[in-house]
Amino acid sequence: MNLLLVDDSRLARTELRHLLQAFPEVNVVGEARHADEARAQIQSLRPDLLLLDVQMPGQTGFELLASLEAAPHVIFTTAYDEYALQAFAVNALDYLLKPVQEARLATALAKARARFAAPVSVPAEAVVATDEAPVAPLTAQDQVFVKDGEQCWFVKLADIKLFEINGSYTRIHFDQHRPLIPRTLQQLEARLDPRVFFRVNRQQIINLKWIASIEPWFSNTLRLTLRDGPAVEVSRQQSVRFRELLSL
Repeated sequence: MNLLLVDDSRLARTELRHLLQAFPEVNVVGEARHADEARAQIQSLRPDLLLLDVQMPGQTGFELLASLEAAPHVIFTTAYDEYALQAFAVNALDYLLKPVQEARLATALAKARARFAAPVSVPAEAVVATDEAPVAPLTAQDQVFVKDGEQCWFVKLADIKLFEINGSYTRIHFDQHRPLIPRTLQQLEARLDPRVFFRVNRQQIINLKWIASIEPWFSNTLRLTLRDGPAVEVSRQQSVRFRELLSL
């Protein structure tokens, strides 16, 4: 992947270059300190991917993207978390908070590799939010954009304790929120880390890290109580799998 660093901070660019040494498939083709330099280098170097800061002298990272006829894939890197929803509204692959951690960078680059099955560049006017799930696998440390009606959240998967069917939608449990998303449990199960998320029955997937207690239940099944509730019943077949998965 040919990558262009766009950040007004020389220290930030140096740190990102250092982190990127751990990823031999990534070729840093250049650096830009602001939007004008970035536009010129995007035109001449044709990078596959931008590591893009938000706040820069002159134009912001969002204004840079809006000015491009064809925008490479983008991973935002910024010290501010308040732009996360705006970043995903322009179809950013990921949103990394500074100081960038190598593990989070690895996850973001994995998403970029997965997207290269599609065309590298898309018209700027076509870069809009979509209801289609991204193709990259998700880890517990990934943050996902959730929208239910007029409300939006940017939530880390590790903070979601339960997914459960609600009609043709799936309800998500995190903090005090219970939004509905137009996804089936099968779609979600295919995207989630099986070491963290477990399908307890036909209706529910739980986050194993949120289990507070386990007790035997009817017909050799199990009943799990999650921290701050609720309790869920594990089906007979999944109770066998649960014991096999978590036993020494």
